[in-house]
Amino acid sequence: MASQHPILVVDDDAALRAALIEQLVQDGEFLPSEAASLAEAESKLTGANARFDAILLDVGLPDGDGCDFCRRLRSQGLRTPIIMLTGSAEETDVVRGLDSGANDYIAKPFRLNELLARLRAQLRSFESSEDAVFTIGPYTFRPAVKQLLEPTRNKRIRLTDKETAILKFLYRAAGKAVSRQVLLNEVWGYNAAVTTHTLETHVYRLRQKIEPDPAVSRLLLTEGGGYRLNVEAERPSAMAHANQG
Repeated sequence: MASQHPILVVDDDAALRAALIEQLVQDGEFLPSEAASLAEAESKLTGANARFDAILLDVGLPDGDGCDFCRRLRSQGLRTPIIMLTGSAEETDVVRGLDSGANDYIAKPFRLNELLARLRAQLRSFESSEDAVFTIGPYTFRPAVKQLLEPTRNKRIRLTDKETAILKFLYRAAGKAVSRQVLLNEVWGYNAAVTTHTLETHVYRLRQKIEPDPAVSRLLLTEGGGYRLNVEAERPSAMAHANQG
């Protein structure tokens, strides 16, 4: 089981949107959501627990310009990869799209396989960049520098390569449990010399670093023959207030 990337498809062409969604679902790597307007896209992006790894954004939408929307998202601090979709391949339009903060620009009609290849390339680039920041409980997680930061206490936690890979894969599982064998294969590869005991040892050490109380796991849970990451775990301060009440 590979983790899936949540993708937001923003386009007012219902037929194209349906074809894109169908292809993304069929591919198995992606978990697509859709929006037919900028207002709907904004609602999806700001919704509770909203998380998208990439946005496919049409330029011409009924309630506004996709480039302007992209520029606004960037000004608000969004670093998620954005690929612009447009009916024009004119150089001035391409430049305008990229200048608005888009990572890539593809003209309609496009080949779905080409779009998927570009999408994967942007996701790989983003995940290895300094901009990739994920929220896990009270921490911000920066895989590129192998670090967790707890802003309230300005506490920095250094992670090993394997600890970073474990957290990243569990985060990508979007709250679903991942079996020990799948996690072992994803992090160590198909190495016959490595056993699940190796994984369990790394998980134990990771819990010692990140759990407020390592004896009571709240972030890295054992579940379903494997592990699950609870990214919505309460912050230690919130738990302390609850206990006092």
